[in-house]
Amino acid sequence: MDTHVPAAQRVSCHAMNADVLKPVPERGALQPPAAAKTNKNKAEQAKAELAPVVSDSMTGRSYSKGKLLGKGGFARCYEMTDLSNNHMYAVKVIPQSRVSKPHQREKILNEIELHRNLSHKHVVKFSHHFEDQDNIYIFLELCSRKSLAHIWKARHTLTDPEVRYYLRQIISGLKYLHSRGILHRDLKLGNFFVNENMELRLGDFGLAAKLETVEQRKKTICGTPNYLAPEVLNRQGHGPESDVWSLGCVMYTLMCGSPPFETLDLKETYRCIKEVQYHLPSTISHPAQKLISGILQKNPSDRLSLDQILSHEFFKGFTPDKLPPSSCTMVPELHPPSPAKKFFAKMAKSLFGKKKSKVEKTLCEDKDEKDISKLVSGIVKCSINRQISYKTVGPNEVAPPTALANSAPLEQTPAEEESRKSISRSFKGTVASSTEPCEDVATPAAVADSAVKVLSGCLATMPAANRNPPCLSRPQFFLWVTKWVDYSNKYGFGYQLSNQSVGVLFNEGTHLSLCDQRSTVHYCLTNNKHFTFPADALPEQLHSQREIVELMANYMEQNLMEGGDLLCGEQASGAPPLLLQWVKTEHALVMLFNNGTLQVNFYTDHTKIILCRSADDSYLLTYITRERVSYTYLLSMLTEMGCTSELRHRLRYVVQLLQHHSDA
Repeated sequence: MDTHVPAAQRVSCHAMNADVLKPVPERGALQPPAAAKTNKNKAEQAKAELAPVVSDSMTGRSYSKGKLLGKGGFARCYEMTDLSNNHMYAVKVIPQSRVSKPHQREKILNEIELHRNLSHKHVVKFSHHFEDQDNIYIFLELCSRKSLAHIWKARHTLTDPEVRYYLRQIISGLKYLHSRGILHRDLKLGNFFVNENMELRLGDFGLAAKLETVEQRKKTICGTPNYLAPEVLNRQGHGPESDVWSLGCVMYTLMCGSPPFETLDLKETYRCIKEVQYHLPSTISHPAQKLISGILQKNPSDRLSLDQILSHEFFKGFTPDKLPPSSCTMVPELHPPSPAKKFFAKMAKSLFGKKKSKVEKTLCEDKDEKDISKLVSGIVKCSINRQISYKTVGPNEVAPPTALANSAPLEQTPAEEESRKSISRSFKGTVASSTEPCEDVATPAAVADSAVKVLSGCLATMPAANRNPPCLSRPQFFLWVTKWVDYSNKYGFGYQLSNQSVGVLFNEGTHLSLCDQRSTVHYCLTNNKHFTFPADALPEQLHSQREIVELMANYMEQNLMEGGDLLCGEQASGAPPLLLQWVKTEHALVMLFNNGTLQVNFYTDHTKIILCRSADDSYLLTYITRERVSYTYLLSMLTEMGCTSELRHRLRYVVQLLQHHSDA
């Protein structure tokens, strides 16, 4: 639940003392203070309107004004473009009227002088500055993904690996500042900026100051209320430990969803800070709780140092090398390195088969292939056969059971083996129908290999074209995935087919589907034994798995929209297609089914490609556009007549993806 936070607790308090609150008499005509302030603000706002183009009279360079990035008490920040080279900056614009007094101007010049001498990977880069009669312009590195405040607003809470990822970079930048004798004094989410590559930068040095001895430290209360340290409120001055305190508040906010001392009343917030009175929710991990407690200590000398924070138990956990841009708005899929890395590589090689011989390509096609290879290299998750869980496998643990062609079977603990046999025995006595495993049962390797062969052959011989061939007016009915949900961090991968059947491929390798308006249950063990039950006669051992399938089914029904306009026709009774394997990359989701169907969903534009076989064993290829309009073609027609570059590019991507591991 989002907590309402008063605006008073979101703004910086640059000089909080009693004199600030005293009304200042205006010269000229008498008017109520509020009205005077309103008129003054309107006048300043009218005068502060920035021209579309500003020029530096010293260099002759001109800059076009872009969108407003943010605003504070003294300045506004705009996106600006250098018209001579199209380089973009974040430009802090301070009206001359706000620095008319000597001490105000000195403050800005101090910020400029301090920032221009900084050079560190995790500090916003200072470029240059100039001024005209209206404003002072400070040109800074543009961080296109805004700030941690924007990410926090969209996400509310972050995962432990994400928090470690950001904290490591904050600490790196903060150690650099402290080593140069600089205190930031206003560490908060809004001052941590994120660039295009998801790298963090410390910024806004408006309150930064040189580190002084304890006796010489300024006693001014400045910073953002929710992040102020007790010693600052007690007018003992800022030290490096005060920045560390703010860092602890930042960590708490990212993990718990709100600042630790936030209340509806500013005085109450200050009281809680001085008494270090806050609540640590049990929902966050124990190492995180211990680290926050070690940072938020009342006595500055009792607080952990930056080096002690980095060596804390919390940072022993997995930290990703990079975060996907999607993590700005949604929980990312992160994958800790596994001790079973060699095993996974072996499974991948088995899945995707031997190296394919490369066909000759034109120079243009070579460029396309290289571009596509770059996309393919963004793979962030690959499930092997029946989705081996990506969770770290300890040295004494056994990876989940799976059945793979051309690979040695994985060992099972006696308890796991007995459990599997027990379940299998109980089914034999109660099943409505069962199918013994066949030697020629479809495997992901076989489906992937078949798809690569037919698509590669099609791409190798199709002529260049700027349009697609005529589509089938009444394509033969086939099943495809209309909705999906990835819950593999706990249970598995769920999906809904076009006939409303719902299935889940569980992390341990079993598969359960609800069909015929949830009146029939199809269950498949890891040894490919299939069972069918009436829903009201389901063995008790499967009740919990059915509940999970129903949970995902209800979620998809209530929250997700259909992926296209393909109509659902009549289908012969029997088990629905079984999801054998799914692969997630940074750009697409690939699904392989035991009936030979391949489906690829592209994230950014919601287009889809479905390759399946018709009743006469010919291949059909369906393309669902970003408008969710479907077109089904005979693959032979695409081979003969060619297709648009849009469709061709996607087909090459799919082939490259399926070949990726064997080519690596």
